[in-house]
Amino acid sequence: MIVATSPSARVPLQLVELPSRPLRENELRVKVRAIGVNPVDWKMRGLSPLGLAQRLLGPSGPLVVGTDFSGEVVERGAAVTARSVGDRVVGGTDFSRGQLGSYADEVVVREDQCALLPDEVSYEDAACLPVPAVTAWICLTRVGGLTPGRDAKALILGASGGVGLFAVQLARNLGAKVVGVCSGRNVARVEALGAAALDYAGGDVLERAKALGPYDIIVNAVGSDHYPLAALRALRSPTGSIAMVVVSPWEFPSIALDPRVKSVLGRPTRETLEPLVKALARKEIETLIEEVFPLAEAERAQQRSREGKVVGKLLLRPG
Repeated sequence: MIVATSPSARVPLQLVELPSRPLRENELRVKVRAIGVNPVDWKMRGLSPLGLAQRLLGPSGPLVVGTDFSGEVVERGAAVTARSVGDRVVGGTDFSRGQLGSYADEVVVREDQCALLPDEVSYEDAACLPVPAVTAWICLTRVGGLTPGRDAKALILGASGGVGLFAVQLARNLGAKVVGVCSGRNVARVEALGAAALDYAGGDVLERAKALGPYDIIVNAVGSDHYPLAALRALRSPTGSIAMVVVSPWEFPSIALDPRVKSVLGRPTRETLEPLVKALARKEIETLIEEVFPLAEAERAQQRSREGKVVGKLLLRPG
């Protein structure tokens, strides 16, 4: 198998060839067709909490980052029953299960980490889903308690990013009134998805958002450096919640003391992915792909992600 690997954040990602290991009885081997790039991928290469966890719990040997993938099942273990060779799937790798990351031409995962892809969903669109869409879904439904028909308001900070675009659409589909904060160049796009869009450069954006609240769920997909938790608490309803996708270390004690604030990073599973795949197939949600890089240019893709201002999703495509 060919993977993009690096021993540390200071060494650029490079393609190397590693031996393909035999499958365990509950595993699948998937030929990767498209790979989603997330900020967590490059954060894992440093000394972030996730990076340290990966080094403690992940497999030994070269560091292969990445989670999101889509592709075709090419081999299955003896105990696998829900997937067959030839199935088109989307899923996420999991270093806590001793798995290498998804920046590769093949991945080995368990069957409960994959959802079946219908023919009408492309590999590229599917690879946009795992971490961003699952994170958005958890923020809205598990943290925010949004359900169809509930009269709710949602505030999405970073509404044109990977998580934010899905959060806007999913909140809209659940019947919530949505306010999205984004840059001026993305206002029209966010409005087209069903939100009232606020340009963060047009003055105190949280004060303007407050006039449209209070909110039953606030999704902070930008970070507490830009939108401090203390300021967001003033915008939520008496029973409202805050989901923090990007958290600064100094905010963790405050989060721990407030049961209506949660730090969220979606873990893709068959259970969480299946409703999102169905929504994509029915065109209830849409993806936005900014750029597709060859796997050999994974370092350049991560640099583009580090620079910020990505609208939608970056993808990698194996050779």
